[in-house]
Amino acid sequence: MKINYLPSHTIRVFASLLIGLVSTLALADNYPSKPIKAIVPFAPGSATDQIGRAFANKMAQSLGQPVVIENRPGANGLIGADLVAKSPADGYVLLFGTNSTNAALKSLVKNLPYNQDTAFTPIGYFGSVPLIVAINNDVPAKSLNGFVSLAKTDPGKMTFAYASTSQRVSSEMLANVAGIKMTGVSYKSGPNAMTDLIGGQVNMFTADFAVTLPQVQAGKIRGLAVTSLKRSPAIPEVPTVNEALGIKGYELIAFFAAFGPAGMPKDVVIKLNKAINEAANSKEMVERFSAMGFETQPGTPEALGQKIKLETVKWAKAIKEAGMEPE
Repeated sequence: MKINYLPSHTIRVFASLLIGLVSTLALADNYPSKPIKAIVPFAPGSATDQIGRAFANKMAQSLGQPVVIENRPGANGLIGADLVAKSPADGYVLLFGTNSTNAALKSLVKNLPYNQDTAFTPIGYFGSVPLIVAINNDVPAKSLNGFVSLAKTDPGKMTFAYASTSQRVSSEMLANVAGIKMTGVSYKSGPNAMTDLIGGQVNMFTADFAVTLPQVQAGKIRGLAVTSLKRSPAIPEVPTVNEALGIKGYELIAFFAAFGPAGMPKDVVIKLNKAINEAANSKEMVERFSAMGFETQPGTPEALGQKIKLETVKWAKAIKEAGMEPE
């Protein structure tokens, strides 16, 4: 009887595949066996940082390992996102990303150092928050309509601060729908921009509730409008942009979510997603962030993936309508 032996190179290929499969299963089974690094692509004190740290603490309780925040700010989140995109896909380096890093940058940067559509594994959705349009107290306007009237008298004189994509796009969209011209001033972080707004170095700043609401409530700046379709329960006396200007359709919501490098093991993603959803559902998290307009929204990795596709289209449209060109 003739026995057919497999060629040695074929055996080596099968052996490599088997070892790889066993290693992947072992990784998922033992995960996490060491601390997890979560990259926040914005500065300490920013909304992403505050929300990210709160989720990291709750996730660590579920996972049994520390989730260590590392801030890598710069270029509207691009620097931190690029670091994660090029990290090993083993679940030990995550991106706590936003609409900036995972929806809008594609339409703002001509040559991204990674493919936004394929570079990341969607893991879990944290939630969303509207922004507040705020001005320096010395600006002689008591309403958004009043501010628009001032801006029309001297085109380009009014300045607005921004330190993220949502902050910039919201202001450019506002200028477009109101028919005014403003001058944008870029900042490395939201807290830095807020310091200059309070000090009068810039006239307007549209930013997350985490950065703006405490200052509005303290009377250090004047809140003129919120960027959601409905008024926020956190500050119900402030109208929406649509109400303030008598228009329809203006909306800009910032969102936050966790991503990993492309190709992460499915079981690892499921474990991380479970920890994120447990955090989002916790009474402590809901009570802590509802006061700043943040709504937690637990869901599956697949749902996050679909949301990112829709948000990428939505932000591309908003950026185009705001008259912004990729740089």
